[in-house]
Amino acid sequence: MKTLILTTIILINYNLFSQKNIIENFGFRNLQTIYKSDTVDILIKSKHGEEFVKKPIFLFCQGSLAQPLIKLDGENAYGVFPFSTDSLEIYYHIAIISKPNIPLIADIKTLGNNFTYLDPTTGKIPKEYSNRNLLDYYVNRNLKVIDFLEKLDYVDNSKLVLAGHSEGSTIAAKLATKSKKVTHLIYASGNPLGRIMAMIAKNRTIETDTDSTRYGESEFDYWKIVLSEKNNMDDTNGDTYKATYDFSIPPINYLEKLKIPVLVCYGTKDESAPYNDYLRVEILKQNKNNFNFRAYIGLEHNFFPLTSNGKPNYEIFNWNKVANDWLMWTK
Repeated sequence: MKTLILTTIILINYNLFSQKNIIENFGFRNLQTIYKSDTVDILIKSKHGEEFVKKPIFLFCQGSLAQPLIKLDGENAYGVFPFSTDSLEIYYHIAIISKPNIPLIADIKTLGNNFTYLDPTTGKIPKEYSNRNLLDYYVNRNLKVIDFLEKLDYVDNSKLVLAGHSEGSTIAAKLATKSKKVTHLIYASGNPLGRIMAMIAKNRTIETDTDSTRYGESEFDYWKIVLSEKNNMDDTNGDTYKATYDFSIPPINYLEKLKIPVLVCYGTKDESAPYNDYLRVEILKQNKNNFNFRAYIGLEHNFFPLTSNGKPNYEIFNWNKVANDWLMWTK
C-alpha cells in the first residue's frame, strides 16, 4: 500500500461495557451528522465539568490510514489523539472526525497492520473507504462538520483553530482556503510540494547503492502511471491513483493564498523537512507576516528523536511539547 504515516498513539486504561460507555469513559461526546448520505462521527473532548461552557473549536485532522478512532486492547485502549489534550481543553472543545466507513471503535485483534480496519469478508481495506479516501471528499465533509459544530450552543464561533498532521495537513491547508470560519491554521509534518515528493524523498533515504536499491526511481515509474490514470479509483494496490494525484497537488498552492495566522511545524529529520525549509524561504521572500515556523531540531515525522542507526527513539515522547507549543501560539 502506498502510505506514508504511522499514527502515534498513547496507551490509556479503560473499564467499559458498551460503545456509548467507552466513548463517555474517555470523556468524549459522540456527535453525528450526514454528508452525502454518509453518517459522519465526530468525537468532542472537553474539560471535565465544562462540556457546555462556551469555547472555540480546535479541529484536528489526523494523518492517513483507515484506523478506528478508538482502538481497544484487552483492558486498555489507545488514545484518540497523539498528544495529551489537557492543556488545550482549558481553552477549546477539541474535535476529531472519524475515517469514512470505518468503525468508530474496534478491538486491535480485529485490525490489520498499523491498526488498519479490514473488511471481514475480503480481508482488505473496505472499498467504501477507498472510494471516499480523497482530498476533496475530506475537505467538503469537514466543511459540513464545521457548519454543524458552529450551531451548537456551547461553541464560540469567534475563533476556529484547524490543525492537521501529515496527510491531515494537506486537508487542513485546502480546507482553510475554503472556509472563512477558520481563523488559525496549524500545518504540521506536511510536505508543501505534495505526496509524491514525500514518497520520493522517503525512498531516497533508504537507497544504499546505485544498482539494486532504486527505490526513488520506482516512485517516478509509479507517478507516470498515476498521471496517465489520475481519475482511476482502483484500490488493488492501496490508495487509488486519484487519491495519490489529488494529494500530490502541492499544498504550497493553498498555503500561499491564506491571510489568517499560519503555524508551520516540522522535525528537521523528517524526509519532508527540506520542502518545509523551502516553504519558509518562499514565505520570507514574499514578505508574508501571517506565517510562523517552528522547526524541531533532530526530530522526525512524529517528533521522535533518532537513534544512532537512524530509527525513531520511541522512549522520548515530544508530542505533548508540540501540542503545548500549538496552544501557546494560538493564544
